[in-house]
Amino acid sequence: MQLIDKLQQKKMKIQEIPKWGYYLRKQWELHYVHHLSTEEKEAIYLFNERYASGFLWHVFSYEKRDHLKEEKAVAAFNQQIKGSCYLFYQHSDDAMILQSANRMKAEDILEEEDIYIVDKDFKWTYVKTHEAGYYGPYFSRK
Repeated sequence: MQLIDKLQQKKMKIQEIPKWGYYLRKQWELHYVHHLSTEEKEAIYLFNERYASGFLWHVFSYEKRDHLKEEKAVAAFNQQIKGSCYLFYQHSDDAMILQSANRMKAEDILEEEDIYIVDKDFKWTYVKTHEAGYYGPYFSRK
């Protein structure tokens, strides 16, 4: 089942926003990685296209920002009042706005990789990596 279908079955209103991925990744970086210098960002391969492919979630895996991980992250996300959220991916410019997202649970995105969910004000974020079980998932508050 496609993610959109799964979320719509939970009575969420979904607005696809193609080509917003780049903008949302930059906003996420501004809110969650702003405290690192350019050199520190390079050291954790935040943007690197070699080696580790450049992942924003490296701010968590390299312990550069407070966060919850694994089961604690899942529990925090599932309990979080969600309202309206952005959903976007690391390596895609496709994105969505989810309204009435309170019914969304971590289990709904088990098949997804390198997916970021953040409330519209970027006050909290949930990230499921392609390395779940080794790295992540992660939950953090601004």
